[in-house]
Amino acid sequence: MKRGFILKANDFAEILPYSYETLLTKVQAVLKPKRFEHVKRVADTAEALAKQYDGDPIRARIAGIVHDYAKDFSDERFKSVIMSQKFDPELLAYNNGIWHGVVGTYFVQKDLQIYDSEILNAVKKHTIGAPTMTKLDQIIFIADFIEPGRDFPGVEAARQAAQVSLAAGVACELQSTLSFLIKNHKTVYPKTIDSYNAWVH
Repeated sequence: MKRGFILKANDFAEILPYSYETLLTKVQAVLKPKRFEHVKRVADTAEALAKQYDGDPIRARIAGIVHDYAKDFSDERFKSVIMSQKFDPELLAYNNGIWHGVVGTYFVQKDLQIYDSEILNAVKKHTIGAPTMTKLDQIIFIADFIEPGRDFPGVEAARQAAQVSLAAGVACELQSTLSFLIKNHKTVYPKTIDSYNAWVH
């Protein structure tokens, strides 16, 4: 695919069993308005990064839209799925910040009928990263962090790093995230440390 091409409605037919507009409607129905605006900005940023780094802009846009699909779901709903679907029971010791990515993939499949493994893996890893990440994984991980609506210490450095390379963007984000968690005396999910060790040199 050539960089800069414009996505058309039928470009999504391979992945979605309905139109892209229907996907937007489904996601909007479960998200708070500010969160929905966020996912649209992430989708735009992800598509731009995919074009910049010769990735898949269609999967990037879809993953950007659905990455926070379960973000506004209740803790009880997550805990029920963790137990009934036999997710890692250690997840019960954490919270929505981890769950909406790792466990959110269950809802993306169940509610949105999206079964594309590349998209699901990108959604799963967007909160904690992973020692090994595909180009799409990296794009969603970064896009969620640097989308234009973000405004916090370190975001400009992350944006600049993402222009150097995807790997630089991932490393910068992991450094920033781990620093924030430690500074604020937050519990660190062990797999986040695994990601940090793999990407930050």
